[in-house]
Amino acid sequence: MVAVATSRSLGTGVRVGVSDDAALEIADRVVAGWLRDIDIACSRFRDDSEIRRVNRGGGAPVVVSPLCLLAVRTALQVAASTAGLVDPTVGASMERIGYDRDFAAIVEGDETPRGSAATGWRSVEVDERSGTVRVPDGVHLDLGASAKALAADRAAQDAAAATGVGVLVSLGGDIAVAGPAPEGGWVIRVTDDHDAPLDAPGQTVSISAGGLATSSTAVRRWRRGQMQMHHILDPRTGLPAVTRLRTVSVAAAACVDANAASTAAIILGDGAAAWLSARELPARIVDTAGHVDHLGGWPQDGETAGSRDA
Repeated sequence: MVAVATSRSLGTGVRVGVSDDAALEIADRVVAGWLRDIDIACSRFRDDSEIRRVNRGGGAPVVVSPLCLLAVRTALQVAASTAGLVDPTVGASMERIGYDRDFAAIVEGDETPRGSAATGWRSVEVDERSGTVRVPDGVHLDLGASAKALAADRAAQDAAAATGVGVLVSLGGDIAVAGPAPEGGWVIRVTDDHDAPLDAPGQTVSISAGGLATSSTAVRRWRRGQMQMHHILDPRTGLPAVTRLRTVSVAAAACVDANAASTAAIILGDGAAAWLSARELPARIVDTAGHVDHLGGWPQDGETAGSRDA
């Protein structure tokens, strides 16, 4: 019988599902360990995190753990696969728009921020032999989305290996599954906000392998001066992406790939459908008017009130 444990970590809701309820305690413990480790490696909001040490490195190489090295390398692979649309060097831009602490602690301000393009992911140097990461002085890494998706992928795999059952790990909008899925697959409610109630507008789908990620401009919003902020930055401007898309969900072979694609699609806006179709990725796109488009074999049934098929 499927069983689920819920908690909070990394500033978001956590759900751990297992296809056999007897395995829930072990799976939940494995996932908690991954979240603890990824937090100390990659959090921008902890003074003692490894990524904060890299950002304060003054342009010098900084020795980091294998996990932090993996997270940085993953972020650079995401940047390369999206032609720089999802770029880890937006950390300083995030700080300028006020996202310099856990979202719940963000303080709205009167000053409208000025944007500037990110330095770019190619400026980041990873030395596998020495176990170091170097960024130019003043460049700050934000591994946020890719590190969370990486944690979902690896935690699901490790929990499935430890228990021998099917496992689902959901970290906010980032979902990974591993091991044998329950009959009919893992049932997932896709909405603008992962914390939304079950009767919120959205769609119910199921997956049996890989990952699913949702990126949205409808949540994590605040105001700075005359500008409405959200957490998805366009590295070309250093400001929140100006887009007609409200929410994009993508299914892929891994949560990291799904998250990269959903984030890039939000930034691309009008070009998202063609970009996703060229990559043959199943996707659900919702624009700011509530029109829904299903691409690449994403199922069309299961939509409920509040969204309209385009």
